[in-house]
Amino acid sequence: MPVIVIANPKGGSGKSTLSTNVAGYFASRGHAVMLGDADVQQSSRLWLGLRPPEARRISTWELQADLVLTAKPPKGTTHVVIDTPGGLGGWRFKEVVSRADKLLIPIMPSIFDMYASQAFITQLREITKNSKTALGVIGMRVDERTIAANQLREFMSKLDVPIVGYLRDTQYYLHMAAHGLSLFDITPGKVQKDLQQWQVICDWLEA
Repeated sequence: MPVIVIANPKGGSGKSTLSTNVAGYFASRGHAVMLGDADVQQSSRLWLGLRPPEARRISTWELQADLVLTAKPPKGTTHVVIDTPGGLGGWRFKEVVSRADKLLIPIMPSIFDMYASQAFITQLREITKNSKTALGVIGMRVDERTIAANQLREFMSKLDVPIVGYLRDTQYYLHMAAHGLSLFDITPGKVQKDLQQWQVICDWLEA
């Protein structure tokens, strides 16, 4: 059962946006998905509560945020996505990482966001060096053809963590979140550019 963890200690990096859409992708493929929310703000749980009955079902867990490792997915779950809190650290950080088959790090390409994530990524690489956990970065709210994207690529190359893909700055994510929907729940023609961006991310998730 693949476990995908979305993590970045900096608040506002796009963790919940990424988590809900990864869960939406797996659900669109017919998988039994659990979206676990380890963030005290419970943004992903709120999103699940807004999800319409006719949308593909995504389940969650019942737990206190500090008890991630004791939580068990509902019976029949085939894919797990875990949304983590800003400021994640200490023993909880190591516990969540220990669960991950793949760990996605959303980063916006500002100098502040990149340097705020540097120590976190260095720690991640140390924790996962003897495991099979795959690390990947998602450039958030950025066009990959821009100078900002180039700066992010240069920065990440020094940390030896691949950039899996980029998500452009669009209001679609806000509008969809307000209705408990992901990019994969709406008519593809409306979000063709975004689905093209997601294709490389989905390929990485499935690899």
